[in-house]
Amino acid sequence: MSLGVPRVHRRLVDSTNAWARRLAERGAPHGTLVTAGEQSAGRGRQGRTWSAPGGQALLCSLIVREPPRLLPLLAGLAVAEEAGPEARVKWPNDVLLDGRKVAGILVEGRPQEGWAVLGIGLNVAVNLAELPAELAERAGSLQRAPGEIEPTLDRLLRRLDGWLTAPPDALLAGFRRRDALAGRNVHWRGGAGRATGIDEEGRLIVLTEAGRIPLEAAEVHLG
Repeated sequence: MSLGVPRVHRRLVDSTNAWARRLAERGAPHGTLVTAGEQSAGRGRQGRTWSAPGGQALLCSLIVREPPRLLPLLAGLAVAEEAGPEARVKWPNDVLLDGRKVAGILVEGRPQEGWAVLGIGLNVAVNLAELPAELAERAGSLQRAPGEIEPTLDRLLRRLDGWLTAPPDALLAGFRRRDALAGRNVHWRGGAGRATGIDEEGRLIVLTEAGRIPLEAAEVHLG
């Protein structure tokens, strides 16, 4: 397995993604991993923040050289597999367990320079009672012991390594088995319809009054 070496770990950082980006810009190799016990400015998709009590979540960012086109879907699938057989992926990569979000994934990078940073926040041992009320309403946790964070990381890296080398059709089939949106009514800024799955490009296909349309990048909500 080439992922996770070298590794930089800090008790507290602003953002593991920010650290990993700086390392990538300086030429850090594929598989370089940044982990932290706590983040002071964790970032999520659409400019949101990602917060978790210190020492209760897996917080990591991985440098991926020559990232595959379906990296966001790949990451969501790997995390969902680690979260358990009931976990589902809300396109493109939010991981849900019993309808609650247990993981956030943020992919950033410079495609023209051939690298991406894959950031993952997974609520391994988060006590939901310690979260702000607005987060506790929709957040979930694997409810494992804090001592399980490192073993969870080890297994997750192996899953990611396997999917990084898997053929796209196998990846898409795996994602479709865990698709949280297929057959569900969804809406986004500018439209609404019924999600019918993902296509070969990893786009979400939605049936609307105007016909079937593919979404490449949108914040999609259920209902």
